[in-house]
Amino acid sequence: MEKPNKENFIREITPLSDKDCFYIADRHKEGFTYPMHSHNEFELNFVEHAPGVRRIVGDSSEIIGDYDLVLIANPDLEHVWEQHNCTSQNIREITIQFVPTFINGLIDKNQFSSIHKMLEKAQNGICFPIDAIMKTYSLIDKLPEMKGFYAVVNFLTLLYELSLFTEQARTLSSSSFARIEVHSDSRRVQKVQNYINKHYREEIRLEQLANMVGMTEVSFSRFFKLRTGKNLSDYIIDLRLGHATRLLVDSTMNIAEICYECGFNNLSNFNRIFKKKKNCSPKEFRDNYRKKRTVI
Repeated sequence: MEKPNKENFIREITPLSDKDCFYIADRHKEGFTYPMHSHNEFELNFVEHAPGVRRIVGDSSEIIGDYDLVLIANPDLEHVWEQHNCTSQNIREITIQFVPTFINGLIDKNQFSSIHKMLEKAQNGICFPIDAIMKTYSLIDKLPEMKGFYAVVNFLTLLYELSLFTEQARTLSSSSFARIEVHSDSRRVQKVQNYINKHYREEIRLEQLANMVGMTEVSFSRFFKLRTGKNLSDYIIDLRLGHATRLLVDSTMNIAEICYECGFNNLSNFNRIFKKKKNCSPKEFRDNYRKKRTVI
């Protein structure tokens, strides 16, 4: 496989110092101009009054409404909010960047278990539902004005309140694009996932996986969907597409090469599935993504 091409990859250096728990930027603006980027710090980003803005996190691309709240807990996951069709003149963006080390001593404690689960899920980037935003709006709104100890206490409170919505929070980037290993609570599902991760370039048969865990095909299909939320074919397709989008972004391989490298055995079928899932062709995805990655 061709090595990733990291040209035009922006690595943001944030203002967060070693002596700070987190950094907050509260901006009132008319537009988004910062390009695609990533950074070592985790990020909670709140956007208000910006309908029509396009939010890109990994290989996820969505148009946001009046409120948007996203948590990214992966230093290698590119993201950007771009103006797109937004005409608002009164946008507010509150960005909170923090390093996991400031809660590392607490994250394994029982009282922080829900925050731990939320941060694990946020490795792919997660978008919170409107109920979570309304529940925590006053905390987000007032946090930029707070200083010292009480700012830390309120930030931890914010993380905890959001963690109560982890199940409802929607995962954004695919795991294969974000380079995240998926770990299931079920040993049987984990065994199958590990096999798929290693052999996604090859033909994978339902019968083969069912035999691997000692189940009938029908029972395994139901069991797998119950545990993962996806049927087997969709799971494999999404994993292959994640690898494909990563290669479209990071390599100079042509689209046919990427198609076969990621386990699709028919170029026209690859293009059709890609467009259905991503609302654009592989070429459009590559071109649009690279336009947003500019050297600073």
